[in-house]
Amino acid sequence: MNSRVVALVGLCWLGGNSLAALAADIQPDRTVVYKRVGEVELSLSVFLPQGHQASDRRPAIVFFFGGGWAGGTPKQFYQQARAFADLGLVAASADYRVIGKHKITPFECVKDGKSAVRWLRAHAAEWGIDPQRIIAAGGSAGGHVAACTGVIVGHDEAGENPSVSSLPNAMILYNPVIDTTEKGYGAARFSADQVTALSPCHHVHPGIVPTLVFHGTADTTVPYENAERFQRQMAEAGNRCDLIAFEGKKHGFFNGTFFRGGTSDEDFQATMDKSLVFLRSLGYLP
Repeated sequence: MNSRVVALVGLCWLGGNSLAALAADIQPDRTVVYKRVGEVELSLSVFLPQGHQASDRRPAIVFFFGGGWAGGTPKQFYQQARAFADLGLVAASADYRVIGKHKITPFECVKDGKSAVRWLRAHAAEWGIDPQRIIAAGGSAGGHVAACTGVIVGHDEAGENPSVSSLPNAMILYNPVIDTTEKGYGAARFSADQVTALSPCHHVHPGIVPTLVFHGTADTTVPYENAERFQRQMAEAGNRCDLIAFEGKKHGFFNGTFFRGGTSDEDFQATMDKSLVFLRSLGYLP
Protein backbone atom coordinates (compact mmCIF):
# COMPACT_ATOMS: atom_id res chain seq x y z
CA MET A 1 0.00 0.00 0.00
CA ASN A 2 1.55 3.31 -1.04
CA SER A 3 1.84 6.38 1.20
CA ARG A 4 -1.15 8.17 -0.31
CA VAL A 5 -3.40 5.18 0.46
CA VAL A 6 -2.15 5.04 4.04
CA ALA A 7 -2.85 8.75 4.46
CA LEU A 8 -6.33 8.50 2.99
CA VAL A 9 -7.39 5.43 4.95
CA GLY A 10 -5.94 6.83 8.17
CA LEU A 11 -7.66 10.18 7.85
CA CYS A 12 -11.00 8.61 6.96
CA TRP A 13 -11.50 7.87 10.64
CA LEU A 14 -10.39 11.22 12.07
CA GLY A 15 -12.54 14.14 13.12
CA GLY A 16 -13.96 16.94 11.01
CA ASN A 17 -10.95 19.28 11.14
CA SER A 18 -8.50 16.68 9.88
CA LEU A 19 -10.97 15.56 7.22
CA ALA A 20 -11.43 19.15 6.09
CA ALA A 21 -7.68 19.39 5.60
CA LEU A 22 -7.73 16.18 3.58
CA ALA A 23 -10.67 17.35 1.49
CA ALA A 24 -8.91 20.54 0.50
CA ASP A 25 -6.16 18.44 -1.06
CA ILE A 26 -8.34 16.30 -3.33
CA GLN A 27 -7.80 17.58 -6.85
CA PRO A 28 -7.69 15.71 -10.17
CA ASP A 29 -4.33 14.97 -11.73
CA ARG A 30 -5.62 15.97 -15.16
CA THR A 31 -8.74 17.33 -16.83
CA VAL A 32 -9.63 16.33 -20.37
CA VAL A 33 -12.55 17.17 -22.67
CA TYR A 34 -14.32 13.97 -23.72
CA LYS A 35 -17.20 15.46 -25.67
CA ARG A 36 -18.33 18.61 -27.43
CA VAL A 37 -21.99 19.29 -28.20
CA GLY A 38 -22.34 22.60 -29.98
CA GLU A 39 -20.66 25.11 -27.67
CA VAL A 40 -20.82 22.79 -24.67
CA GLU A 41 -17.59 21.06 -23.59
CA LEU A 42 -17.82 18.12 -21.21
CA SER A 43 -14.77 17.08 -19.21
CA LEU A 44 -13.41 14.18 -17.23
CA SER A 45 -11.58 14.94 -13.99
CA VAL A 46 -8.95 12.19 -14.05
CA PHE A 47 -7.11 10.69 -11.07
CA LEU A 48 -4.05 8.56 -11.82
CA PRO A 49 -2.25 5.88 -9.79
CA GLN A 50 1.16 6.73 -8.45
CA GLY A 51 3.83 5.87 -11.03
CA HIS A 52 1.23 5.46 -13.75
CA GLN A 53 2.54 4.92 -17.29
CA ALA A 54 0.77 5.10 -20.65
CA SER A 55 2.03 1.56 -21.28
CA ASP A 56 0.02 0.24 -18.30
CA ARG A 57 -3.21 -1.70 -18.79
CA ARG A 58 -5.11 -0.78 -15.67
CA PRO A 59 -8.82 -1.03 -14.91
CA ALA A 60 -10.65 2.28 -15.17
CA ILE A 61 -13.69 3.60 -13.33
CA VAL A 62 -15.83 6.57 -14.34
CA PHE A 63 -18.25 8.22 -11.90
CA PHE A 64 -21.43 10.19 -12.64
CA PHE A 65 -22.74 12.65 -10.04
CA GLY A 66 -26.27 12.80 -8.67
CA GLY A 67 -28.71 15.67 -8.69
CA GLY A 68 -31.97 14.50 -10.24
CA TRP A 69 -30.57 15.05 -13.76
CA ALA A 70 -31.12 18.75 -12.98
CA GLY A 71 -27.76 19.75 -11.48
CA GLY A 72 -24.74 18.51 -9.59
CA THR A 73 -20.97 18.50 -9.77
CA PRO A 74 -18.24 15.96 -10.61
CA LYS A 75 -16.66 16.88 -7.25
CA GLN A 76 -19.20 14.61 -5.59
CA PHE A 77 -17.03 11.62 -6.43
CA TYR A 78 -13.55 13.14 -6.13
CA GLN A 79 -12.98 11.32 -2.84
CA GLN A 80 -13.94 7.96 -4.30
CA ALA A 81 -11.95 8.60 -7.47
CA ARG A 82 -8.82 9.51 -5.52
CA ALA A 83 -9.17 6.42 -3.35
CA PHE A 84 -9.60 4.10 -6.33
CA ALA A 85 -6.66 5.70 -8.14
CA ASP A 86 -4.47 5.18 -5.09
CA LEU A 87 -5.43 1.52 -5.24
CA GLY A 88 -4.29 1.20 -8.85
CA LEU A 89 -7.19 2.19 -11.10
CA VAL A 90 -7.43 5.07 -13.54
CA ALA A 91 -10.39 6.95 -12.10
CA ALA A 92 -12.46 9.74 -13.59
CA SER A 93 -15.41 11.84 -12.49
CA ALA A 94 -17.46 12.97 -15.46
CA ASP A 95 -19.29 16.17 -16.15
CA TYR A 96 -22.47 15.68 -18.17
CA ARG A 97 -25.31 17.87 -19.37
CA VAL A 98 -28.04 18.63 -16.83
CA ILE A 99 -31.53 20.05 -17.10
CA GLY A 100 -30.94 23.19 -15.09
CA LYS A 101 -27.91 24.39 -17.02
CA HIS A 102 -28.39 22.92 -20.47
CA LYS A 103 -32.19 22.64 -20.78
CA ILE A 104 -32.07 19.01 -21.84
CA THR A 105 -33.78 15.77 -20.74
CA PRO A 106 -32.51 12.58 -19.04
CA PHE A 107 -32.02 11.13 -22.52
CA GLU A 108 -29.11 13.52 -23.11
CA CYS A 109 -27.66 12.63 -19.69
CA VAL A 110 -27.59 8.98 -20.73
CA LYS A 111 -26.04 9.83 -24.10
CA ASP A 112 -23.25 11.67 -22.28
CA GLY A 113 -22.68 8.71 -19.97
CA LYS A 114 -22.31 6.39 -22.93
CA SER A 115 -19.97 8.89 -24.59
CA ALA A 116 -17.74 8.94 -21.50
CA VAL A 117 -17.40 5.15 -21.45
CA ARG A 118 -16.74 5.12 -25.19
CA TRP A 119 -14.09 7.86 -24.86
CA LEU A 120 -12.20 5.91 -22.19
CA ARG A 121 -12.22 2.79 -24.33
CA ALA A 122 -11.20 4.67 -27.50
CA HIS A 123 -8.30 6.35 -25.67
CA ALA A 124 -7.28 3.35 -23.56
CA ALA A 125 -3.84 3.02 -25.17
CA GLU A 126 -3.01 6.67 -24.44
CA TRP A 127 -4.14 6.54 -20.82
CA GLY A 128 -2.81 3.14 -19.77
CA ILE A 129 -6.29 1.61 -19.52
CA ASP A 130 -7.38 -1.95 -20.17
CA PRO A 131 -10.34 -1.42 -22.55
CA GLN A 132 -11.95 -4.63 -21.28
CA ARG A 133 -12.00 -3.52 -17.64
CA ILE A 134 -13.98 -0.29 -17.56
CA ILE A 135 -16.40 0.28 -14.67
CA ALA A 136 -19.34 2.69 -14.80
CA ALA A 137 -20.32 4.09 -11.41
CA GLY A 138 -22.53 6.80 -10.00
CA GLY A 139 -25.01 7.89 -7.37
CA SER A 140 -28.73 8.58 -7.56
CA ALA A 141 -29.43 10.14 -11.00
CA GLY A 142 -25.74 9.55 -11.75
CA GLY A 143 -26.30 5.95 -10.74
CA HIS A 144 -29.10 5.93 -13.29
CA VAL A 145 -26.74 7.25 -15.97
CA ALA A 146 -24.20 4.58 -15.07
CA ALA A 147 -26.85 1.84 -15.01
CA CYS A 148 -28.16 2.90 -18.41
CA THR A 149 -24.70 2.54 -19.96
CA GLY A 150 -24.82 -1.14 -19.03
CA VAL A 151 -28.54 -1.95 -19.29
CA ILE A 152 -30.25 0.27 -21.86
CA VAL A 153 -29.64 -0.57 -25.52
CA GLY A 154 -29.22 2.37 -27.89
CA HIS A 155 -29.39 6.08 -27.03
CA ASP A 156 -25.80 6.63 -28.12
CA GLU A 157 -24.77 10.07 -29.34
CA ALA A 158 -25.14 10.47 -33.09
CA GLY A 159 -21.88 10.77 -34.97
CA GLU A 160 -19.75 8.74 -32.57
CA ASN A 161 -17.88 5.65 -33.69
CA PRO A 162 -20.21 2.68 -33.11
CA SER A 163 -17.33 0.23 -33.52
CA VAL A 164 -16.09 1.38 -30.09
CA SER A 165 -18.49 -0.01 -27.51
CA SER A 166 -20.11 2.26 -24.93
CA LEU A 167 -20.88 -0.72 -22.68
CA PRO A 168 -18.93 -0.90 -19.42
CA ASN A 169 -17.49 -4.18 -18.18
CA ALA A 170 -18.86 -3.77 -14.65
CA MET A 171 -21.03 -1.33 -12.70
CA ILE A 172 -20.96 0.07 -9.14
CA LEU A 173 -24.19 1.90 -8.32
CA TYR A 174 -24.90 4.03 -5.22
CA ASN A 175 -28.63 4.32 -4.41
CA PRO A 176 -29.30 4.51 -8.16
CA VAL A 177 -32.51 5.61 -9.81
CA ILE A 178 -33.42 2.23 -11.24
CA ASP A 179 -37.18 2.60 -11.88
CA THR A 180 -38.32 5.84 -13.52
CA THR A 181 -42.06 5.19 -13.11
CA GLU A 182 -44.24 6.34 -10.22
CA LYS A 183 -42.94 3.31 -8.28
CA GLY A 184 -39.46 4.83 -8.27
CA TYR A 185 -38.16 8.30 -9.04
CA GLY A 186 -38.37 10.78 -11.90
CA ALA A 187 -41.64 9.93 -13.65
CA ALA A 188 -42.42 13.63 -13.99
CA ARG A 189 -39.32 14.05 -16.17
CA PHE A 190 -40.79 11.76 -18.85
CA SER A 191 -43.84 11.80 -21.05
CA ALA A 192 -46.34 8.99 -20.54
CA ASP A 193 -45.09 7.10 -23.59
CA GLN A 194 -41.43 7.41 -22.52
CA VAL A 195 -41.64 6.73 -18.80
CA THR A 196 -40.04 3.28 -19.08
CA ALA A 197 -37.69 4.06 -21.99
CA LEU A 198 -34.75 4.66 -19.65
CA SER A 199 -35.96 2.59 -16.69
CA PRO A 200 -33.37 -0.12 -15.96
CA CYS A 201 -35.90 -2.25 -14.08
CA HIS A 202 -37.92 -2.46 -17.31
CA HIS A 203 -34.99 -3.47 -19.51
CA VAL A 204 -33.19 -6.25 -17.64
CA HIS A 205 -31.96 -8.93 -20.02
CA PRO A 206 -29.38 -11.72 -20.02
CA GLY A 207 -25.78 -10.67 -20.50
CA ILE A 208 -25.70 -7.51 -18.37
CA VAL A 209 -22.27 -6.98 -16.81
CA PRO A 210 -21.52 -7.76 -13.14
CA THR A 211 -23.09 -5.12 -10.92
CA LEU A 212 -22.71 -3.96 -7.33
CA VAL A 213 -25.51 -1.87 -5.76
CA PHE A 214 -25.36 0.04 -2.48
CA HIS A 215 -28.71 1.21 -1.09
CA GLY A 216 -30.04 2.49 2.22
CA THR A 217 -33.12 0.71 3.55
CA ALA A 218 -34.60 4.02 4.76
CA ASP A 219 -34.19 5.82 1.43
CA THR A 220 -37.32 7.91 0.82
CA THR A 221 -36.09 9.38 -2.49
CA VAL A 222 -35.35 6.16 -4.35
CA PRO A 223 -37.21 3.32 -2.59
CA TYR A 224 -35.10 0.41 -1.41
CA GLU A 225 -37.69 -1.88 -3.00
CA ASN A 226 -36.47 -0.72 -6.41
CA ALA A 227 -32.98 -2.04 -5.70
CA GLU A 228 -34.36 -5.32 -4.35
CA ARG A 229 -36.50 -5.75 -7.44
CA PHE A 230 -33.61 -4.97 -9.78
CA GLN A 231 -31.38 -7.48 -7.99
CA ARG A 232 -34.07 -10.14 -8.28
CA GLN A 233 -34.63 -9.43 -11.96
CA MET A 234 -30.91 -9.55 -12.65
CA ALA A 235 -30.60 -12.91 -10.90
CA GLU A 236 -33.56 -14.31 -12.82
CA ALA A 237 -31.88 -13.24 -16.08
CA GLY A 238 -28.67 -15.03 -15.09
CA ASN A 239 -26.73 -11.84 -14.31
CA ARG A 240 -24.61 -11.11 -11.28
CA CYS A 241 -25.96 -8.30 -9.11
CA ASP A 242 -24.68 -7.93 -5.54
CA LEU A 243 -26.98 -5.76 -3.41
CA ILE A 244 -25.45 -4.38 -0.22
CA ALA A 245 -28.12 -2.99 2.11
CA PHE A 246 -27.24 -0.20 4.54
CA GLU A 247 -29.75 -0.60 7.33
CA GLY A 248 -31.57 2.58 8.30
CA LYS A 249 -29.57 4.76 5.91
CA LYS A 250 -31.20 7.42 3.77
CA HIS A 251 -30.48 8.80 0.31
CA GLY A 252 -26.90 9.92 -0.28
CA PHE A 253 -25.50 8.06 2.74
CA PHE A 254 -22.41 7.08 0.73
CA ASN A 255 -21.09 10.62 0.26
CA GLY A 256 -17.69 11.29 1.79
CA THR A 257 -16.72 14.29 3.87
CA PHE A 258 -15.06 15.95 0.88
CA PHE A 259 -18.46 16.47 -0.72
CA ARG A 260 -20.65 16.58 2.39
CA GLY A 261 -18.82 18.14 5.30
CA GLY A 262 -19.83 17.63 8.89
CA THR A 263 -20.46 13.91 8.42
CA SER A 264 -18.51 10.77 9.15
CA ASP A 265 -16.58 8.82 6.52
CA GLU A 266 -17.78 5.53 7.99
CA ASP A 267 -20.25 4.76 5.20
CA PHE A 268 -17.86 6.03 2.53
CA GLN A 269 -15.24 3.62 3.86
CA ALA A 270 -17.73 0.76 4.05
CA THR A 271 -18.69 1.21 0.40
CA MET A 272 -15.02 1.35 -0.54
CA ASP A 273 -14.30 -1.88 1.33
CA LYS A 274 -17.21 -3.70 -0.35
CA SER A 275 -16.20 -2.31 -3.74
CA LEU A 276 -12.70 -3.72 -3.35
CA VAL A 277 -14.12 -7.16 -2.55
CA PHE A 278 -16.29 -6.93 -5.67
CA LEU A 279 -13.44 -5.80 -7.93
CA ARG A 280 -11.10 -8.47 -6.59
CA SER A 281 -13.72 -11.10 -7.38
CA LEU A 282 -13.63 -9.88 -10.99
CA GLY A 283 -9.84 -10.00 -11.12
CA TYR A 284 -9.58 -6.20 -11.42
CA LEU A 285 -7.41 -5.92 -8.28
CA PRO A 286 -4.87 -8.27 -6.73
